[in-house]
Amino acid sequence: MSSGSADIRRSVYLTLIAVAVAIAAAKVVGAENVYEPSRYTPPTPGAYSASPPDPPRIWPATRPDPTPMFSSNDKSRWATVRSLVDDGAYVIGQRQFADDDPSKYMDTGIVAEPQYKTLDIILGPPDTPQAGHFYSTKPPLFSTMIAGEYWLLKKAFGWSIVRDRWLVIPTILLTINVLPFAIYLILLARLIEMIGKTDFGKLLTFAAACFGTFLLTFSGTLNNHLPAAFCVLVAVYPIVKAMAENRPLHGWEYAICGFFAAFAATFDLPALALLAALGVPLLITQPRRTLLFFVPAALVPIAAYFATNYAALGEFTPAYEKFGSDWYNYSGSHWAKRGTPLGKGIDFNDEPTAVYAFHLLLGHHGWFSLTPVYLLSLGGLLGLSLRGFGEVRRFFGSSRTEATFTPGLFAAMTLTVSLVVFAFYLMQTQSYNYGGFTSGPRWLFWLIPLWILALPPAADRLAGSRLGRGLCAVLLGFSVLSVFYPAWNPWRSPWILQLLEFTGLLKY
Repeated sequence: MSSGSADIRRSVYLTLIAVAVAIAAAKVVGAENVYEPSRYTPPTPGAYSASPPDPPRIWPATRPDPTPMFSSNDKSRWATVRSLVDDGAYVIGQRQFADDDPSKYMDTGIVAEPQYKTLDIILGPPDTPQAGHFYSTKPPLFSTMIAGEYWLLKKAFGWSIVRDRWLVIPTILLTINVLPFAIYLILLARLIEMIGKTDFGKLLTFAAACFGTFLLTFSGTLNNHLPAAFCVLVAVYPIVKAMAENRPLHGWEYAICGFFAAFAATFDLPALALLAALGVPLLITQPRRTLLFFVPAALVPIAAYFATNYAALGEFTPAYEKFGSDWYNYSGSHWAKRGTPLGKGIDFNDEPTAVYAFHLLLGHHGWFSLTPVYLLSLGGLLGLSLRGFGEVRRFFGSSRTEATFTPGLFAAMTLTVSLVVFAFYLMQTQSYNYGGFTSGPRWLFWLIPLWILALPPAADRLAGSRLGRGLCAVLLGFSVLSVFYPAWNPWRSPWILQLLEFTGLLKY
């Protein structure tokens, strides 16, 4: 292609990055938890309500204190950040029992404050060193890192996350969500320029990366899914770049792959599948470089993950591994409602595995139904994988000094990792809640960069016809619709589920 065409594309990339990052920043600085009347019980019997809550949700009698925190998920993490800096501990609350009646208790501390009320907490059972103490259910490494930035803001400017929450929280989110999102898009633009073949395919793929994924939706709230996705892209960046340049990886590139693949797993544990999918082929073909660079780099975030977990709970086992135990099922716990008449709603969903699998792929929380542009990615992955059997064989049979990833091997890896992760969640029968109140299949978000990189082959093939380009545009349009539908709060049900509830076809 001509240099003039490349210059135009680079200008378009720059423009789209500016717009996408500005949208992400606006979500951060304009964040405020909004009370939507439709989510509350009508004040009078028979009053209109599109989908009355069950159990009933009562409209606040007094004006709630404004907050840029949205859900139990992010409040749980912010509580840990606040406690670490302000109190020097991972404990975010205490339960005190009455001396004369153990059934009576009073909760105090951060999680007892209205702004920090959260479902995502555990309580140390009796006869444990943590007895009577509340902790976040979220792995503490991420919160510990954020606490480091809050500590700097507090020391440098005297900001308090309580008094100055409208300064502290947006500043941190701009740092951990928006700035990395800009870097993520720059790296994607470079890779798309290398692997795409047509102007249309490249620009469609980059537009999807900017506006057609839920990474933009969740940019205004603290969550683990964005950093996981950013780490995944950085982990595979050297591999895709070397693949496009038809060269083996340098030693430092092994280290980048190992560190960021393992780092992604500290944010989203199933990303261990990616760590294995990258590490095993590299170990087979280049054992020396893998052991010298990839493995030591990968051990750094893994060690930090277990070290912070031990510092928080006094043990290496993550808090969410205690799901179903006394740590979760204490008196007053949201999760103790399971199996009781109060256990209603999507958090306590009990449906057949086949139904859950359908909705996770093509239904109300569907990977493909909410982001149909991934159908093009699937076509690209299948096409490359089918053509890549020979490439896979040559990769594992090549000499140790020449082995490099190929498009077919990379596509097969993406498909395999995706299938493993999907199967993992199908086996988690206690977690058939689609991630709770969330506008998309958030447990799969870390796979987004891998599926974006699979878009160009299919988009390139369809670029030659008007009908093909129109189909791509429609699929992208519906993807953008899903991304921008939760205008107020990303921790809301997807538009498909809300439509099903509104029509009475489905209700959790």
